[in-house]
Amino acid sequence: MVNNHFEIKDKFYLNGSEIKIISGGMHYFRVVPEYWRDRLIKLKNLGCNTVETYVPWNMHEPKKGVFDFSGMLDLKAYIELAQELGLWVIVRPSPYICAEWEFGGLPAWLLAEDGMRLRGYSKSFLGHVKDYYEEVFKIITPLQVNHGGPVILLQIENEYGYYGNDTKYMEAMKSAMIEQGAMVPFVTSDGPWGDALRCGSLPGVLPTANFGSKAEEQFKVLSEYTNGGPLMCMEFWVGWFDHWGNGGHITTDPEQNAKDLDDILRLGNVNIYMFHGGTNFGFMNGSNYYEQLTPDVTSYDYDALLTEAGKLTAKYEAFAKVIRKYNPVEPIPLPPQAEAHGYGELKMVKRVGLMESLADLSSMTESTYPKSMERLGQDYGYILYRTVLKKEARLEKLKLWDANDRALIFVDQKPVIKLYDRELLIEAQVDIPLAPESNMDILVENMGRVNFGLKMEHQRKGINGSVQVNGHQHFCWQHYPLPLDNLECLDFSKGYQQGLPAFYLFEFDTDKTMDTYLDYTGWGKGCAFINGFNLGRYWELGPQKRLYIPGPLIKEGRNTIILFETDGISCDSILLTDQPDIG
Repeated sequence: MVNNHFEIKDKFYLNGSEIKIISGGMHYFRVVPEYWRDRLIKLKNLGCNTVETYVPWNMHEPKKGVFDFSGMLDLKAYIELAQELGLWVIVRPSPYICAEWEFGGLPAWLLAEDGMRLRGYSKSFLGHVKDYYEEVFKIITPLQVNHGGPVILLQIENEYGYYGNDTKYMEAMKSAMIEQGAMVPFVTSDGPWGDALRCGSLPGVLPTANFGSKAEEQFKVLSEYTNGGPLMCMEFWVGWFDHWGNGGHITTDPEQNAKDLDDILRLGNVNIYMFHGGTNFGFMNGSNYYEQLTPDVTSYDYDALLTEAGKLTAKYEAFAKVIRKYNPVEPIPLPPQAEAHGYGELKMVKRVGLMESLADLSSMTESTYPKSMERLGQDYGYILYRTVLKKEARLEKLKLWDANDRALIFVDQKPVIKLYDRELLIEAQVDIPLAPESNMDILVENMGRVNFGLKMEHQRKGINGSVQVNGHQHFCWQHYPLPLDNLECLDFSKGYQQGLPAFYLFEFDTDKTMDTYLDYTGWGKGCAFINGFNLGRYWELGPQKRLYIPGPLIKEGRNTIILFETDGISCDSILLTDQPDIG
């Protein structure tokens, strides 16, 4: 084992020799591990010498004190594979990652704690961070270059200058890493605008910048903060992310991107964000909130150099020409591209209603007031609130206080109204006659916690306040948490009612385990599972119209697909096609 030494002076130096960092971003937790090698070889062929990744706290510690570093979360295997392929690694292990990821990577169980304050010098928050670091640095520490590994840089926090200015907190974050054996140089990253660099930087730590164009202008601002150190764009935005209802897949011009890259490399160092975006599998998409809630789609294609399925793009070829000017390596053989297969139309086999399945999927709890997901130990998915309207003759007005994000209301198992985002804050006007002791159900969906900005501290999902009926507060609720991590418990022999939330089962047999795309035309809103794996959300709103299914999730023999359709918009089939469509 060869121990190396990486340091920051006027440039980056490895064992005393100057090195230009040409990195590409790829998040191991957004790509099935069977495809890591393929993607990293393509990164190396591009001419890059480094790969960058965030580390998602919420995935690695899904419950307090319970850690997972297996499968798609095998950080150690990912870093070691990068080293095997001759790549250096930048690790961004801070508790907050943004990344268009659920809650910016923070675990939702933090919100179960009264008085929890995020990303500041809070003893409670920092205590949880230190507990997490004790585990994650068992992996990172021995993989630093000083110990013969490939890790050359560690990032403290992430775009902190957009969030706060607590230098004491930033110092504590740095100290927490050092306590766990961090030896390689530290960096911070912020946009080179306004107060961001001043608020997000730390004495003795190299600041880097995040931007997508105008490199000379951005680096000129950054140079005022680097104290003569090297210039680096930690996130060179070569594309962007989509949110539901944004009108179409966002793309950028490859040739203009390549010109911007040329400017960056002429002046400094780069991490291409994203080299390969991957997928927000499960319920892991994040959201933004400015004037309204904008949850991100399941695909994290990002208009990156590789498509969501790992195919080379025109942007890849344009970037390769630029990068080889600065790192003139010979192209290396690429593995065969994983081909997609159209398995065809699948007819629905069985279906069962959500209301009929509550006892199979959820353990009911009761309380006077409705409780949020987090108060009930639930992090993601859906939650159903049930009550009896005993004293009301009609349902005329309805308002949900401190509720997120989307609610479907039913009376005696008949749809009444859908409320989304700001509609939850306004008293909805309805006119429903009530039978004696009518049942009212409220199905609330966590659409993905906000991953950026001060709304992060207001992300309890479900109903965290109260329900107001006809102007008065309504008490006595049953709660049915629905994280949907136990669909094997479904009993498809039970009942079903058209137009209500339900589960739909599809099956297909194959001896080909190839990539494919689930076309959900004719369906409304929900999420999809293949062989028990949560593929993510779908929504007729678009722009995404098909869900990517990597080949390794398909098995030889019988495969099952389950759609959970919340809006009652369904048909008798789905299509598995070889063509993507995110536009």
